[in-house]
Amino acid sequence: MASLRVVSGIAIGLSLAGCTARETAKVAPPPVMVPAPPQVARAPLPPGATPGMRIPALLPDGNYATPNRALTSAATIWHLRSALNVAALACRGPDEGLIVTRYNTMLTTRKIALAAAEKRYSAEYQAQGGDWRDRYDDAMTRLYNFFSTTPVRKGFCAAADAVLADISNAPTDDFETGAAARLDRLDAPFIAFFRAYDAWRAGTMVPVQRTTAPLAIAAQANPPVAQAGVSGPVLSSQPVPAAKPYAPPVINPPSLKVDSAALQ
Repeated sequence: MASLRVVSGIAIGLSLAGCTARETAKVAPPPVMVPAPPQVARAPLPPGATPGMRIPALLPDGNYATPNRALTSAATIWHLRSALNVAALACRGPDEGLIVTRYNTMLTTRKIALAAAEKRYSAEYQAQGGDWRDRYDDAMTRLYNFFSTTPVRKGFCAAADAVLADISNAPTDDFETGAAARLDRLDAPFIAFFRAYDAWRAGTMVPVQRTTAPLAIAAQANPPVAQAGVSGPVLSSQPVPAAKPYAPPVINPPSLKVDSAALQ
């Protein structure tokens, strides 16, 4: 009888264990499919740019130290004329004839304002004393080199075409008052290029557009989505060239043959 009770106890225990196992077994829910975050890639090198090229310094206010900052009214007008002179010489394509024609027209119709601006601008250099003519000529050479920056040529020529059209359609007395805004329009393509180059040089990460996002498996219905190995921007393993101070090559300023009576 004792052995029977032991066997019966074992059987009852096994039976209870089986019941317990069946009661606690759970079926895992199906995984939840959620869109994966988009991939990221390094900002591209701007068209025409070369690694290690020199650009103006980035200033604390977020702008660049171009030759067209903090100008007097006379300098603004003369820098505007210099930029459009470069455009008349360097811009090629379907609109080149119109650019040259409008530039020559500007020299004729705005000759009084241009002559007065050049006189005041020269006087500003003379007031600094010393060999002012050499300093003036050096500044003009740097200015022409700046506006001749090859990778910016397409955007600059488009801006120059628009500015010359604006000058042609504006009243004569608007030339001086509108000079600063027009010079800013001519400066803008260069600023955009410098920002793009700095973004590439710094290894800035930018989103890559996708038509469809891949799917990733999440462990629960509403998890914080985190992809393995994508904890933050991944910088290129290639060394980034160090920034160099802006010192454009010195070339002779271009010249354009125009009607000599325009500046008399």
